[in-house]
Amino acid sequence: MELKELAKELEAAAPRIADARGFLHVDDKAAELARLDAQIASPGFWDDASRAQQVSKEASNLRDVIADYDAAAALLEDARAAFELAGEDPAFADECAEALGRLATMLDGLEVASWFSGRFDAGDAILTVNPGQGGLEAQDWTDMLYRMYGRYADAKGWRVTDLDVVPGEGIGLDRAVIQVEGRNAYGMLRSEAGVHRLVRISPTDDKKRRQTTFASVEVLPVMPDDIEVDLNPADVRVDVYRSSGPGGQCVNTTDSAVRLTHLPTGIVVTCQNEKSQLQNKEAAFRVLRARLYELEERRRAEEIDALRGERMDNSFGSQIRNYVLYPYQMVKDLRSGVETGNVDAVLGGDLEDFVIGYHKWHASQ
Repeated sequence: MELKELAKELEAAAPRIADARGFLHVDDKAAELARLDAQIASPGFWDDASRAQQVSKEASNLRDVIADYDAAAALLEDARAAFELAGEDPAFADECAEALGRLATMLDGLEVASWFSGRFDAGDAILTVNPGQGGLEAQDWTDMLYRMYGRYADAKGWRVTDLDVVPGEGIGLDRAVIQVEGRNAYGMLRSEAGVHRLVRISPTDDKKRRQTTFASVEVLPVMPDDIEVDLNPADVRVDVYRSSGPGGQCVNTTDSAVRLTHLPTGIVVTCQNEKSQLQNKEAAFRVLRARLYELEERRRAEEIDALRGERMDNSFGSQIRNYVLYPYQMVKDLRSGVETGNVDAVLGGDLEDFVIGYHKWHASQ
């Protein structure tokens, strides 16, 4: 790359760094991190382990954002230094170009991260996949989506915990509830809420006919302990039962699975994949709190909607993405328009273009 082009790229990169400092609110985050670090260093901080973990995680997220910004700013200085030496040694021109390329990628990532500024966006998510129309086909499709999200989370470096993964009758899954822990997990996975449609030749049909199958995905935030949710334990019926699943050495032979029924709303939550009844009960209450919070937020939105005299489309249950395996191969998001012919890669967890594409689309609305 010629020095004149490098000079233009350097000139363009500097204001992007300044913009990043602003939209990431780096100064505010640094002040908040100092406040949290003072809490962490105070005597008795770890007496309340749950609260301590929450504060430590929040501090870690802030530290990561600041570190990412600092790394980008340092890379700009490296590029500038290489550019100054490039007039005497052409090898430094290549070093400057390489640094600017990495900087552009980092700044793109910082801009994406800035979209997740909602109350729970930076936190963990509870993702549920339920089969829709299609019988055994829908159960198989539920299993495929469950595996797809697990692979995507692995690629992001997120941790996945199975909360309630129930085998179907002979094939696939009857439902799958997982907790995804990682930076911006809820914010990013919000893109997946809705109905996913699969078109393929049915592997269970002897006549090899094309079938259309549906599964719905629900994404909820893991509620921090300091968020108040109207949940009276007296309103919850707790039932225990034996976990379902494949037989063999690891089959669960105790009544460790838990079903919670919230009597005022009729919401039912089950959890059976933790090792003990107590762990399953804690996980189930985590899901119940999230669902009750979402229900209350939905009611508030509907009340505001009614006052405005407007009707908004209900996104829940709406078809958001098509996965076509036959007669051609294509995955297309019906909101953002993002599409690809590499269906195998998408089902293998390569979802980033669809996730980012959705958030770009959503930000433009």
